[in-house]
Amino acid sequence: MKTRFSSLVKLKKNNMQKSEQVVQKANADLNSAITALETSYSSLEGLDSPKSGIMSKMLAARALVDSQRVIIQHNSEWVGFAKNQVSQAKEQLKLDTIEYEKFNYLELQEIEKEIKKIKIQEAKDLDEIALMTYGQKNK
Repeated sequence: MKTRFSSLVKLKKNNMQKSEQVVQKANADLNSAITALETSYSSLEGLDSPKSGIMSKMLAARALVDSQRVIIQHNSEWVGFAKNQVSQAKEQLKLDTIEYEKFNYLELQEIEKEIKKIKIQEAKDLDEIALMTYGQKNK
């Protein structure tokens, strides 16, 4: 049954579904960021600094460790950003879900009113038919 809220309910449902997709994408981005951070930590652990040898090898190893630390810092910031994105996406999904539920409830209320009106009209029609058939039996 179509009501004045039907188009709004469809619109709110579409918005809610889009928000769900955004949450899923944000979670996937967060998982990617966490994986990248773990990989950069394991790469740092895998680096060996030379204990002896020429100074250029020691400086190269130090530069490699420094660059790995920069990558770890970047990935840590990426994880923080991704967590923020997930939080914002979940909040938007919550708001969209509330809006959808509100208009869905209003639509259901409208449908119940219409059904009640139809039942009352059917009862009146049945009473009228009963009176007409009763009147014909008495003649």
